[in-house]
Amino acid sequence: MMNKSKLKTKKNNEPKTTSHEWDGIKEYDNPDPFWLRLFFYIALFFALVYWLLYPSWPVPNGKGFLNWSARKELKDGLEKIDKIRNKYQENFDKSTFEEILKNKDLLKFANAGGKSAFQNNCEVCHGKGGGGNIGYPNLTAGAWLWGETIDDIYTTLKYGIRSGNDETRDSAMAAFGRDKILDSRQIDALTRYILNLNNRDYSNKKANELYQEHCASCHGKNAEGGKEFGAPNLKDAIWLYGNDYKTIYDVIYNGRAGVMPYWQGKLSDSTIRQLAIYVHQLGGGK
Repeated sequence: MMNKSKLKTKKNNEPKTTSHEWDGIKEYDNPDPFWLRLFFYIALFFALVYWLLYPSWPVPNGKGFLNWSARKELKDGLEKIDKIRNKYQENFDKSTFEEILKNKDLLKFANAGGKSAFQNNCEVCHGKGGGGNIGYPNLTAGAWLWGETIDDIYTTLKYGIRSGNDETRDSAMAAFGRDKILDSRQIDALTRYILNLNNRDYSNKKANELYQEHCASCHGKNAEGGKEFGAPNLKDAIWLYGNDYKTIYDVIYNGRAGVMPYWQGKLSDSTIRQLAIYVHQLGGGK
């Protein structure tokens, strides 16, 4: 039999607990090491001193003991940026498009400003990076309805298309079916004719006569488009609404007259010029 002294010794060797227990698991009552507590208090002291020197929490005069404030830092930073920006802005506003394209610094400045303006104002329709959406042109494909030079793009951005502005470009494709200009059989023939424009083995004299009579004045005799009217090239692989039979039939039947807003008065002329350069640089511009 074990005596009392041995029992007492065994009990004293057991680790001390907080008397809390969960599912048979006991919580030890071990004090944290001195070095850890010391490090914790040093960190608190450092944080307090740093806050007094560089306050991020509101203080009465808004400045720390080193006369530093977040507002002053921000203001100084913005002033530096404005000085750099104004230097390029002045040169940009004085330069022609041709001069800007030849100057790497001004071109970089224009593309940066144009990209920002594009993301804020144009991306919702033309897609990220100008890749286009159904009914909204792909600006990277090189198929420009109203002209591909920077001046053409600038004019389009400034005055819009069918936008109601006095200087806007305006044209409309007739609704050949809805307005009863052509019957369903004629529209069907035209649709099939357009679908087979690149098929040299396809020949339909009546459909060609319909095209020359009703479509060639805008899209051209050879269906290669007409920038004067914003009429797309019907022989390439770039389609604004789709190139399947149903879509083309619907376009001929109901017509199309998409609207692009004008940016004159909504954006500064400098921003519109930067946008024109950025869009021109996306691809296919002349």
